[in-house]
Amino acid sequence: MTDSAKILLEVRDLYKDFGVTVALNHVSFQVHYGEIRGLIGENGSGKSTASSIIAGMQPSDSGKMLFGGEEWKPQSMLQAHTAGVAMVVQEAGTIPNITVAENIFLGHEEMFSRGIFINRVQMTAAAQKLLDELKIEINAARITGTLDMATRKLLEVAKALYWKPRLLIVDETTTALSHTGRILLYKWMKELVQNGGSVLFISHELDELMEQCDTLTVLRDGVVAGDLLKEEFDAGRIKQMMVGREIKGGFYRDDLDGYSDEVVLKAECITTMKDLLCFSLELHKGEILGIGGLSHCGMHTLGKALFGAEKVVDGQVTASESGRIINSPNAAVKCQMGYVSKDRDSESLSLGASIRDNIASTGYRLNRFFGQFISFRKEKKYVDDQIRALSLKCASQYHSVDTLSGGNKQKVAFGKWLACDANILILDCPTRGIDVGVKAAMYKLFYEMKKSGKSIILISEELPELIGMSDRIIIMHTGEISCEVMRRDNPTESMLVEYMF
Repeated sequence: MTDSAKILLEVRDLYKDFGVTVALNHVSFQVHYGEIRGLIGENGSGKSTASSIIAGMQPSDSGKMLFGGEEWKPQSMLQAHTAGVAMVVQEAGTIPNITVAENIFLGHEEMFSRGIFINRVQMTAAAQKLLDELKIEINAARITGTLDMATRKLLEVAKALYWKPRLLIVDETTTALSHTGRILLYKWMKELVQNGGSVLFISHELDELMEQCDTLTVLRDGVVAGDLLKEEFDAGRIKQMMVGREIKGGFYRDDLDGYSDEVVLKAECITTMKDLLCFSLELHKGEILGIGGLSHCGMHTLGKALFGAEKVVDGQVTASESGRIINSPNAAVKCQMGYVSKDRDSESLSLGASIRDNIASTGYRLNRFFGQFISFRKEKKYVDDQIRALSLKCASQYHSVDTLSGGNKQKVAFGKWLACDANILILDCPTRGIDVGVKAAMYKLFYEMKKSGKSIILISEELPELIGMSDRIIIMHTGEISCEVMRRDNPTESMLVEYMF
């Protein structure tokens, strides 16, 4: 087989800009048959833009692509599906108010049509057959919006696999999956390449990329910084290629600093409509309390309940300093609490609004801009300070949030609480979709906040993150605490995993 015959996808000199922002600056790379090629770079480096052009979501401004040796210029994702390219997008890719089956076959309903009518029984049966074959325990007739985020993401992968793609593009998907979901995805990827297909795998997780990928393309500021073969993989080298400088030291804390005995937030035997039954905990001043477990253990529900965003039907959450019961997000904000949801786009951001409106929203609630009139100068400075502090990549603070990369959206979601100087932060998977450089900066910021007396609840499905940043770790299983361990006890991943099942 000639070298050209081994190439499934070739991207040549791809260029794309969005006004003053150049997303792709003459990018070229190849994906071979039977290969898992990783694509990595900082937030805004062009990863999602490149993959979306390949998948038919948008056109490039110039450049050329070849797929299977023929010119590739898809006009839509539906056309790409038919030709053998399927993509699992980074953000939500399902419609909540229709069934699982309708989401799987969205845009292809004619497969089940009888004249002007659609045979929904046949459609549901076909979807259920696919889900059963993939060992995904979902009822195809269920309304999609009733599923949690991790399960909806599995549904998106199933939808992509239905078309038996020659090229599967996986864009920052594993951060939304449970541990079990990740194992399933890795299995499906390997089966695809064993059958001659290929995977373009986009992730910020270096360990994941080095383990799962055969080759790696690194992007920096819209330019290819280099390609690496598996035998050349080295975490330090990849980080340096991504950010253009050496990242020294570890991500995590190396101290054994304690925290105050003062309790700032208390949950007393709280029960919710799902997941939690008589659950109690205390958060102390100057503490980073890590909470982990499998995706369905109840930790995500707990985060919402502590912020008043999940109804507590019995027991109560109390902000100790004021004695106020937290029974709504408004009550939480008045007690200087902040919350970043794992489901960022629907629960932490207003996507159609600007960066300014999103970050300034907390300032309005706490009357930060008001005298007799609103001070737009104060409002502008309030937002600009966070854009600088978090190195947010944008043309201006009036930039619409829905045009940002996933990592930059996450910065906005975090920045609005940083801006209002919240004393208690509930962070649910806060580093999801954030590159290594920014992740290190955020961990440093968490530690500085702790040292200043602020308190953080860090909910995470990443054990290294919990172990590296927490003063105390709680592991949850079926809505209960199965393990509680202190930082000084030197917990290990293998030890904590034992309490998750």
